[in-house]
Amino acid sequence: MTRVWSEEAKLETWLAVELAVLDAWAQLGTVPSSSARLVRERARVPTPEHVAELERTTNHDLAAFVDAVAVDLGPEGRWFHYGLTSSDVLDTALALTLRAAGGLVSDGIGRAIRAVDARAEEHRTTVTIGRTHGVHAEPTTFGLKLLGWSFQLDRDRARFDAALDGMRVGKLSGAVGTYATTTPELERIACAALGLDPAPSSTQILQRDRHAALLSALAGIASSLDRFATEVRHLARTEVREVEEPFASGQKGSSAMPHKRNPIVSERICGLARVVRGHALVGFENVALWHERDISHSSAERVVLPDAFLAVDYMLDRFAWLVEGLVIRPERMRANLEATGGLFFSQRLLLALVGSGLDRDTAYRLVQRHAMRAWDEGLDFRSLVRSDPEISARVGIGALIIETVSTAAFLAVILASTKRVPSLAALAIPLTLVAIHFSIATLSGASVNPARSLGSAIIGGDLSKIWIYLVGPIVGGIIGWGAWRLVWPAPARRRSPRSTRPTCSRRRACGARSPRA
Repeated sequence: MTRVWSEEAKLETWLAVELAVLDAWAQLGTVPSSSARLVRERARVPTPEHVAELERTTNHDLAAFVDAVAVDLGPEGRWFHYGLTSSDVLDTALALTLRAAGGLVSDGIGRAIRAVDARAEEHRTTVTIGRTHGVHAEPTTFGLKLLGWSFQLDRDRARFDAALDGMRVGKLSGAVGTYATTTPELERIACAALGLDPAPSSTQILQRDRHAALLSALAGIASSLDRFATEVRHLARTEVREVEEPFASGQKGSSAMPHKRNPIVSERICGLARVVRGHALVGFENVALWHERDISHSSAERVVLPDAFLAVDYMLDRFAWLVEGLVIRPERMRANLEATGGLFFSQRLLLALVGSGLDRDTAYRLVQRHAMRAWDEGLDFRSLVRSDPEISARVGIGALIIETVSTAAFLAVILASTKRVPSLAALAIPLTLVAIHFSIATLSGASVNPARSLGSAIIGGDLSKIWIYLVGPIVGGIIGWGAWRLVWPAPARRRSPRSTRPTCSRRRACGARSPRA
């Protein structure tokens, strides 16, 4: 990136634009082909020192450049810079520089995304506490946290690429953009040779909304890296210590305190992000120029464009290094997760109470009462709610036992009424299903659908749910049993072709031996 923005590279790009224009003039027949060929053969990129020396006299950088090149061209040098104004060369060359710099930034984003993706996959099941307002909220995984970073970087890249596409244009329309000394065809030919599109419209310059959009996209990348680095800084605090920056052998964290391991790279990224955002503001200030142009944008751009690209390129490199070597401590994440005594279960408990038939506000206040006590007194939230009969009656073990037995009973009635399986087997099926439910509910700390509502409905006197979950199925089973009897005779009354054989008394009358004989 330093090479792209060097004085040597700038002069090389200026010369490339001048020669592309000269070749286009020759193709159009305005400049003799032999003269264009001689100029291309003789033209050399002047040294920055030579141009700077001439500029002390001309007080104009591009004019000094033209003089420095033309001195070696002989009589054919009169065609060099023919029909152009300074901004034709400056803005078209700047588009080439931005294209080269933009490619490096895109590569840097790609490396950062790959680094984040690798660590996200590594820690996709590493449970950690999610935080909102800096306060414990609910569990998440560290992999999911990193995955969010990856998608954000991908959006940054899309925005940057779009802004960079807006800069892939050249401008060779002459003073005030009227083509008075050039032609649109010249612009088209020369821009095509440089890999650019001609600007649809231009004044004496390319309008600066394009540059502002690019600086804004760079600021967006910097702000994303700022966010990620800030997260690392928070998680690296002593009382959290879930992650740490790489710390090399022999490195010193402080000149005074040997124990220090400071997140200095993350802090550096955060600091540079502020600089890049400031440069984006300058880009927007450059949009409003006088009439067809002034050059108030020029001095500012000479600072903010190279600085912004250099800063973001460096930030991306350091961020990728940081992620690749980040020390991640799952054991600290687990310890921090458990530090609040299960407070992160509060929403699940709230939903379980609402599912049991309790109105939401009452359920919320009931859970909040224990949560606040756990906060204030340092108690275990799970123990508090287990000891509350108002909660345990609805979602605790007692309610689960009631619903288990009740569910097993009415399912057994339904299955046994069909007489297709023995009654004990009919009872075993629903008991197995409910046992599975009971295990899941116990492990999760709250009852889960579909069976949980029955016991809570009985305890709470919810007649509608008692009907739905208990009486209704039993009545349905009885009706189903009656319907089955109407369609199919009972097994005891069914006759098969073999029933025409003699009964025992008839067989004895016929002289047959009794089965017991």
